[in-house]
Amino acid sequence: MGLEALEVDAFLADSVVVAEGKLYVQGAGWDTIVAGTFPLKHPRLGIGVVMRVPWMATNQMHKFSVKIVDQDENKMVLGDAPPGSGIEDGKVREIVGQFNLGRPPFLTRGDSQVVPIALNLDGLVFPDANTYSLVISVDDVDLRRLPICVRSVIQMPGGPAGSAQLPRFGA
Repeated sequence: MGLEALEVDAFLADSVVVAEGKLYVQGAGWDTIVAGTFPLKHPRLGIGVVMRVPWMATNQMHKFSVKIVDQDENKMVLGDAPPGSGIEDGKVREIVGQFNLGRPPFLTRGDSQVVPIALNLDGLVFPDANTYSLVISVDDVDLRRLPICVRSVIQMPGGPAGSAQLPRFGA
């Protein structure tokens, strides 16, 4: 099946959950984290994903994955692996799952269905100020990339100790 018809949209948030086939979100619509020191341990990064699966892609098993990479495409550590997982260093660098949608009686050829996915990564460590990418793949094809800009607080010269100015973006 060609994945060009499968659509993936995603966003960053403070927290995301799925209930009754819908995403419930807190603090969405950002792409920049500002910190004073590095490495930065971010309390929670919520990821909301909405996949639109066309009729032709139903009744098939699909694999999805989510990872965060640096500018050199190195995968970041997303968390600790569960005991007994068999991961050599005990660190998770990619979250993988599967889905298979049936064709309900009301679905007609040409229709699509929505698959919502919510992920929350607690205690994610960003080693330095950089631009990272959240990469979402379906069936081993990258379908969505979101930037995660991690910036350092700019200290004001001659200002009182502890004074800082957030970076400005745009004009």
